[in-house]
Amino acid sequence: MKIAVLGTGTVGRAMAGALAGLGHEIAIGTRDPQATLARTEPDAMGAPPFGQWLKDHPHVRLVAFADVAADAELVINATEGAGSVAALSAAGSENLAGKILVDIANPLDFSHGMPPTLSPVNTDSLGELIQRTFPEAKVVKTLNTMNANLMVDPGRAAGGDHSVFVSGNDSEAKREVTMLLKSLGHQDVIDLGDITTARGAEMLLPVWLRLWGALGTANFNFKIAR
Repeated sequence: MKIAVLGTGTVGRAMAGALAGLGHEIAIGTRDPQATLARTEPDAMGAPPFGQWLKDHPHVRLVAFADVAADAELVINATEGAGSVAALSAAGSENLAGKILVDIANPLDFSHGMPPTLSPVNTDSLGELIQRTFPEAKVVKTLNTMNANLMVDPGRAAGGDHSVFVSGNDSEAKREVTMLLKSLGHQDVIDLGDITTARGAEMLLPVWLRLWGALGTANFNFKIAR
C-alpha cells in the first residue's frame, strides 16, 4: 500500500521504517519539509536530526502534509496529540475523505507539569475528536497503549504475548488495520467497538505512565487474560 505517516518524531520514524521494511510505499508528512531537513540538533527525545534518519532510510520520502495525504491509500497519525487536529487539517479533509485514518496518538496535556493528564478525557477522546472533525475519514484508534518499539516489534516484550486494541465505526477499516497489525507481529488484536471506545484505550495512559516509572523501562504492554 501507499501509506502516509504524519509526524517525524520517534513514533513516526518507527512506523515508517517498519512498514517500509514490509514492502509498503512510505512517505512521511511534515509541515515544512525544508525546515525539517535543515534541523541539525537532536529532537526533544534526543533522537538524531530527521535528515540523518532519512539518509539511513532511502526508501522513505519526506513530503508536506497535504501532498503526502493526497497520494496515500492509508494515513497514520503519529503526531503529538495536542497538535493532531491541526496537522490533519493541514493534510486536508478532502485528502482524508474515504481513507482509513489510523490514529496512534495520545491527547497528553503537559500544562500542569509531569506526569501529563489527558485532554479530552472521560466523555470524549482524541479518536472521537478526529472522527468528528473529519467525518468522511474512516478513523481507527490503535497502538496508543505501547511505546514505539513495541508498536513495530511486539516480540520485544513477552515474546509478543500481549494485547493491542482497535476502535472505530467502520468494520472493514478495522479489519484492514487488524491485518496490518498482524503483519507487524501483533498476535492478540481486540476490537473494542465503535470510536467512542477509544476513550478506554486512551485512559490507559495514566496507568501506563506510572508503570513506566515503577518498572524503570517502557518495554512493556498490557495483556488481557481471558
